[in-house]
Amino acid sequence: FPQRVGVVTSPTGAVWGDIKTVVARRYPLAELVLAPAKVQGADAAPTIVEALYALNGLDGIDVIIVARGGGSLEDLWPFNDERVARAIYAATAPIISAVGHETDTTIADLVADCRAATPSAAAEMAVPDRAELAAGVQAYGQTLSTRTSVLLTRGSEAITQLKARQVRAGPDLD
Repeated sequence: FPQRVGVVTSPTGAVWGDIKTVVARRYPLAELVLAPAKVQGADAAPTIVEALYALNGLDGIDVIIVARGGGSLEDLWPFNDERVARAIYAATAPIISAVGHETDTTIADLVADCRAATPSAAAEMAVPDRAELAAGVQAYGQTLSTRTSVLLTRGSEAITQLKARQVRAGPDLD
């Protein structure tokens, strides 16, 4: 399970808030590490690259989400920049690209390890759901309890049989 999730996005946009909300709901044990970047405009690509390299240089980043909300083709253009594609490709942690909406596709989406339809979907992909984990642990606990009970019953029956054999195998003192 991821302990540290890196996020490349604007710190002032709704995307950052959405990702924080989803991770807090699904798996609050994960630490989110924001690498702020401009996600729109002519000077956005270098800040995205810088943010990716910054996260790549940190220890313990298990997965990185590169995210931006929807917009026009021009708004999403920084994610078609070759420098951004190369930075995504060079990352050691898996990258989830969540740029735009489901119908939008950028080069960043194609280079990333995984593509999410929305930033919220990326957050869901990055971390497990604690309710599902709890249900799984409960099921394993029930299985362990059942198997332990069966083993104890078999062991008790084996001891009873051994006692009976010991009595039959003993000398007749009468």
